[in-house]
Amino acid sequence: MTEVLFYHLQNAPLERVLPQLLERSLERGWKVIVKAGGPERLEAINSALWTYSDDSFLPHGTRNDGPAALMPVFLTVEDDNPNEANVLFLVDGAKPASIGDYKRCVLMFDGNDEMAVGAAREQWKAIKAEGHDATYWQQSTEGRWEKKA
Repeated sequence: MTEVLFYHLQNAPLERVLPQLLERSLERGWKVIVKAGGPERLEAINSALWTYSDDSFLPHGTRNDGPAALMPVFLTVEDDNPNEANVLFLVDGAKPASIGDYKRCVLMFDGNDEMAVGAAREQWKAIKAEGHDATYWQQSTEGRWEKKA
């Protein structure tokens, strides 16, 4: 079964948190898919990943940037896995067709958006009903992640 992690963003935006989590995935030798909720958000995330730090480079791209198979982090709005990723990140309300082919699935949602919180609750129920191992992480006021469930 796929390990599923729910990340409840409260004190920092996705654009600041996502790069750190992607770096950790790459440090583990994993390839990643980031599925966004729409094309506009995909472009915003792509731009944020290019500019989030002056001290590091996060190798990533979209279909417009060349062969997906060569990208350690592939950004998309589709359900395919062209870089044979181990980890799927779902952001901005993106829904997966299936998570069974991934070692880990990370669902990130904005805790300041009631609709996003409600959708995450529904996804939690569905994930648990499918038998996946799910954990819930909430951002502390210091920006650290605390396991809540």
